[in-house]
Amino acid sequence: MELNLRKPIVFFDIESTGTNAAADRIVEICVLKINPDGTQEMKTRRINPTIPIPPEVTLIHGISDEDIKDEPTFKGIAKGLLDFIGNADLAGYNSNKFDVPMLIEEYYRIGVEFPMDDRKLIDIQNIFHQMEQRTLSAAVKYYLKREHIGAHGAEADVIATYEVLKAQLDMYKDVVYTDKQGNQSMPVVNDMDALAEFSTNKDWVDFAGRMVWDKDGKELFNFGKHKGKRVEDVFAKEPSYYDWMMNGDFALSTKRALEKIKTRNLMKKFNQ
Repeated sequence: MELNLRKPIVFFDIESTGTNAAADRIVEICVLKINPDGTQEMKTRRINPTIPIPPEVTLIHGISDEDIKDEPTFKGIAKGLLDFIGNADLAGYNSNKFDVPMLIEEYYRIGVEFPMDDRKLIDIQNIFHQMEQRTLSAAVKYYLKREHIGAHGAEADVIATYEVLKAQLDMYKDVVYTDKQGNQSMPVVNDMDALAEFSTNKDWVDFAGRMVWDKDGKELFNFGKHKGKRVEDVFAKEPSYYDWMMNGDFALSTKRALEKIKTRNLMKKFNQ
């Protein structure tokens, strides 16, 4: 089943120096852009992360320090990459937890805010895990009936992800899904808005998942000694916790969210 698109969608995959968006860097990115008329464009780029790639990570994706020593830094490719992506929706495998936060962090690092307004996020892993609960290689075998050759290479992974989504649309057409609350729906449909709604973790305040929304629309900490507590309550009782987080090894997307909460609370006091 071909995708029903009202705007372009970009499937992308990142290989990096590690999995910590705050500390690690991108070493390779592949971007596959699907246009509403069905035409496709793909770009793959290796990037010098400016920090060493740990040997155990090289064993996973096969990219070493020697391989990328003459490649441009992220700053050198950032404008061209953003121009290529344009206003497209974003899709990937585990992209909401890894690839999207990593990409946003790289742009923050060079002083650019990656635009997310009116951009849908479709995470094929979330669709897969909610419907079948397995891995990308297993998804290829399950949906495409073949082995995933070239796993952990950006091009092989991004092409496989695109093909798996199309197969999911065929397999789950008219299939009823029951969520944890017992609500039933048919969420896997050929519509990017519906797929984003089904595959995106809407509880997260920041892209690293350090904070989540409660039922009243208030931010809660999702880690550490204050997990489950409202952020504004913690800052009121323990102001130093804000400073600790802002000076700590947290993703810039988390810090931007904290700044907004802090500013909102200051404005609330000012207007009282």
